[in-house]
Amino acid sequence: MALKIRLSRGGAKKRPYYRIVVADSRSPRDGRFIERLGTYNPMVAKDHPERITLKEDRVRHWLDNGALPSDRVAKFLDTAGIRKAPARAEQTKQHLPKAKAQERMAEAAEAAKAAEEAAAAEAEAPAEEAAEEAPAEEAAPAEEAPAEEAAAEEAPAEEEKAE
Repeated sequence: MALKIRLSRGGAKKRPYYRIVVADSRSPRDGRFIERLGTYNPMVAKDHPERITLKEDRVRHWLDNGALPSDRVAKFLDTAGIRKAPARAEQTKQHLPKAKAQERMAEAAEAAKAAEEAAAAEAEAPAEEAAEEAPAEEAAPAEEAPAEEAAAEEAPAEEEKAE
């Protein structure tokens, strides 16, 4: 049986109140639990003593017997000094998709930076070549060729529309 130390919601609509409970991981959030270990009231001030209450000896007992705290409860236990919150890399496999997404975003940022550097290097290279090439006559035919190609590419598109 996999045990979790997690929050169970109570209270009225828009007036949440949570119990910190030990429950089987397969039971519903607000359903059956094994033992109540404390409370969490998010409606009071952060420095209020009744915001988080814990039975420290029972929490230690369940942690020693293999119960795993949820992310939020792990933060509570860290602030209470009962258990240090694990680093992101040490957490369970359920966080892999988020980590993969962060890796993809980092790769995309690196690719964008490389593209900007390439564009900057490319912008500098033609400027140097133009300075070396003194005659302007060679540049003029090069500009006409793409215009002719563009006209040739546009023509088939117009014929497709006519069909």
